[in-house]
Formats: sequence, C-alpha cells, structure tokens
Amino acid sequence: MSTHLFTPSTLVGRQAEVAKICQILATDGDLLLAGVPGSGRRTLLRYTAQLMQCQMIEIDCLRATDSTRFLQLLAEGIMATFSTPSDLALVERVCKTSPFLLKPSSPDGNQLLWPPDADEWQIFQALLNLPQILAEALNSRVVIVFQNFPHLRSWDRKEKWQTYLRQEVHIQDRVSYALIATVAERWVQHSNMQAVFLGPLHDEDIVNWLVPMMAAEGLKFDSEGHALSLFLDYVQGHFGDALALARRIWLTVQSERAQLFPRPGLSHSIPGQVEENVPSFFSIYPDQVHRAALALVQDLSVTFESLILLLPPSQVRVLESLALDPTPSPQAREYIRKHRLSRGGGLQGALASLEQKGLVYGADYNYRLTMPLLALWLRYRLS
Repeated sequence: MSTHLFTPSTLVGRQAEVAKICQILATDGDLLLAGVPGSGRRTLLRYTAQLMQCQMIEIDCLRATDSTRFLQLLAEGIMATFSTPSDLALVERVCKTSPFLLKPSSPDGNQLLWPPDADEWQIFQALLNLPQILAEALNSRVVIVFQNFPHLRSWDRKEKWQTYLRQEVHIQDRVSYALIATVAERWVQHSNMQAVFLGPLHDEDIVNWLVPMMAAEGLKFDSEGHALSLFLDYVQGHFGDALALARRIWLTVQSERAQLFPRPGLSHSIPGQVEENVPSFFSIYPDQVHRAALALVQDLSVTFESLILLLPPSQVRVLESLALDPTPSPQAREYIRKHRLSRGGGLQGALASLEQKGLVYGADYNYRLTMPLLALWLRYRLS
C-alpha cells in the first residue's frame, strides 16, 4: 500500500487558524503554535508561510544536544532556505563583516563555517541577524520556526539563549518567529507573542476530506451512516489516527474484495483497475471499521506498551482512568474515589505532566486522551 494513499493535497480544516496566523505574519507578529503531536502544526505553518509568500527556516531543537549543535542546525536551516545563486551572493557579501564564512557547493550543500575556537555567543547573534539582513536586501519576509522549543532547556540551563531569542522576537521587523510546542508556556502570556492552539478537528472537516478520498478508491460508507459515525467516534478529530484508520479500512475492504472477486494469477487486486462483473463501489460497514480499528491498535501495541513503560505509575493510572471513564472533572471527589487516584497536588501534577507530554487535553477539551487509538488500546488492555 502506498504511504501517500488518502494523504490530502490541501489543508484539512484549520480555516480559522490559517486566518489568524496569516494576520499575525502580515503585521510582523510572532506566535507560539501549540498542539499535540500529529495535529498538523508544521503542515499549517508551511501552508500559511507559502500563502503569505514568506521564506521559512526550520530548526528542530530536539536535535540540538548542546549549543554547538544548535548553532550548526541554525546555520543549516538558513542555508537550506537561502540557496539560489542570488541568495548566496548576498550571504557571501554579509560574510565579509561576519564571524563566519560561506563554503558553497560542498558535498553537504552550501555551508556556513566558523573556527572551532570561535566565540559561540558572537556566532549566535550573527546567525540570528543574518535572515533579517537577507530579508531586507531581498525585500521579502522570513519565518523562523523552532520546533520542540522547550527542549533547549536540556542544555540551556540558565535560559540565556532562550532569553536572547525572546528579545530578538520583538526587535526584528522582517523576521517572524514561530515556536512549536505542545502547550503554551507561562512566559508567552507576558509577551507580545500570540498563542495559537490546535485542538481536535471538527467531524465536518474529517468527513469533507474522508468521503471524497474513499470515493476516489471506489469505496463509500453504508447508506445508514453507521460506519461513518463509528469512524468519527474512533478518531475523535485526530487527523493522524483518521489517516491511519482510513488506510487500514482500505486494506480490509481490498482483502475482502479479492476473496469475493478473485483474479486468476493475481494474489491481490490492483488499485484503480476495474475488473469485469465487479461493482464500481464497495460499501464500508460498521463491522469493517471496527475490525480495521482493532487490527490497527494491535499493530501499535508495542509502541503503546513502550510509551506506558516510560510513564510514572501515577500518570499511567490517570491515563487508564480517562480512557475507561472520560470526564470533564477528574478532580471531582467521586471520580477520585471511583478510580483510586491520588488527591490534591498529586493528581493535578499528573494531569499537567500528561498535558505537557501531549497525551491528554486540558480543561478546554475535558481532559480526554489526545490519541484515540491509545485510549482504545488501553480499554482493551484493561478489559
């Protein structure tokens, strides 16, 4: 099965978020884009940057194990974005008054280099200023995206580098900063940076993507709508789970189709090829959706088990409770007694930590698990 099957060619939902981010970028604003893994944060930023005709520099802070590596990633991100001959000519001109030099057309691509004994803080300041200089010269706008921004604290213990980044956010007028994180941190509330949170997609958005995609593969949901409703219940607005489940349903129906209408000499049917006496559309029924979901969860069981083993017992208990018995009030006395949860700060700390890890939505989404398939796996595991 192609990994591109059912992959959307356009953004699914998020119209309100697109409008807000476009407004932020148009007014030289900066933003923190919060959301759980799989919510489409990078896809949304790439889409809006292209829409606003901004050049985009991406740095994954999770790969930055120390300040030296962080500077390398920042330099690589800049050169990956500014790579045309005219861009390189500008970079080379800037390098004449900068603490680094350009090494063009190396086996690893164009590189910015500096001596091993160079002052890293000076390199950092110069690298951050480079996109602003280039944007002014090219009369363009730049968006610098820092993924997994909170990970910088793993080596920036005193937050010296992060503090400088926050200062630059307010100074540069041609460069917008976009930080990607799971939740909005407290310091954002006291800054000019605007926070945009990606919650679950609406069912309507899922349906508007799913039904035409299925139809293109010769599939349609049963006329009563029970299969589609069951699909929406399983994925609960999580697009990553929706994409995985749609592909598994396709496999399930294709397997049954091959059994009903075998083709001599072929072990499976060919997508897009219509055989004689074979219906042009196959209906998807609730039992097929259910079996596909269970098969998918079984495939993911090792991943889920590994995830659970990494969590403290108190957090595992909270996850299991919310999977079995969703509630908007896990702090309620009756709920705590029913599931034998810790009281007071212990429960609140577990909820906050799970929200920070992207495993549980906060109060705005009634403290439910962010990954519906994980919740399904936990329910079967505990049954």
